[in-house]
Amino acid sequence: MTTLPADTPTIFSLTDVDQAPATIRRYWLHVISDGLGEPVRIPLLIAKGPHEGPVLGVTAAVHGDELNGIRVIQRLFTDLDVSELRGTIVGVLVVNIPAFLRQTRVYTDGFDLNHVMPGKETGRASEIYAFRLMDRLIRHFDYLLDLHTASRGRINSYYVRADMSQEVTRQLAILQNPQLIVHNPPSDGTLRGAADSLDIPAVTLEVGNPGVYQRTLIRSGTEGVHNVLSHLGMTQDEIVAPASPPIICKRSYWIYTHTGGLLTVDVNLLQEVKAGDLIATQRDVFGSLKEQYLAPEDGVVIGKSTMPVNRSGGRILHLGIL
Repeated sequence: MTTLPADTPTIFSLTDVDQAPATIRRYWLHVISDGLGEPVRIPLLIAKGPHEGPVLGVTAAVHGDELNGIRVIQRLFTDLDVSELRGTIVGVLVVNIPAFLRQTRVYTDGFDLNHVMPGKETGRASEIYAFRLMDRLIRHFDYLLDLHTASRGRINSYYVRADMSQEVTRQLAILQNPQLIVHNPPSDGTLRGAADSLDIPAVTLEVGNPGVYQRTLIRSGTEGVHNVLSHLGMTQDEIVAPASPPIICKRSYWIYTHTGGLLTVDVNLLQEVKAGDLIATQRDVFGSLKEQYLAPEDGVVIGKSTMPVNRSGGRILHLGIL
């Protein structure tokens, strides 16, 4: 039933896909051209079921060093019984090709692609890339799961950002069986926000840390996508219940340093802190204590910095408010 042909066609839009039912195919999506005039292409895996159903998009590597999501999509397509699938799954293995090739977070013009969505038809390089991504691919989805990780020098819990006031996105978030969920209405500039503006329900999954494969978190992320497929009626799989209910945060924010120096964060991921608890210390290069940082209010640690070298205004930790 499943075919993976050696020849991988190049398409210019998801509407160009011509695929038999009950098959999986690879595609290259042409987005822009590089400085030599050669195509810059996004790799897609598309599973088309024999039965009608929704189009679910699963995206990874909006930032070039976010690798866990790539492996989640690969495992998802390996697991699929496409002969029983209702609808279509579009796996976007690497969204930000220029950043991926350089293994950096930002686009080649120095801008964060997840801050310029939905882009502009004419504009700077990152805006054009974002616009064509939205126009040629994302707007054709019915639902979107956007897979991310922490950025360099930081680590994350396995958590989801979603608008918990909307029933559809609330369900998509809970089905991921995350450790934590942050209520976060879509913000301007994000892929999730751009999808929401097109009435495409979307959530953001933070699947661990950058630049590595983390097998446990990849397994959790894959399980979450399978849960969504079952919930949407696209597969007949059993929904896997969470080992424990997620921590729910009504909001979250980062805490920053006042001065530069060598930072030690004294709390762990998912640790609950009280207002006034010591969360980090900072020393100068000679080892003298420069500053101690205290929790400004009660909360839980969603993510934190692991890079000791920290200038003024550097991140300490991501605090979720229960």
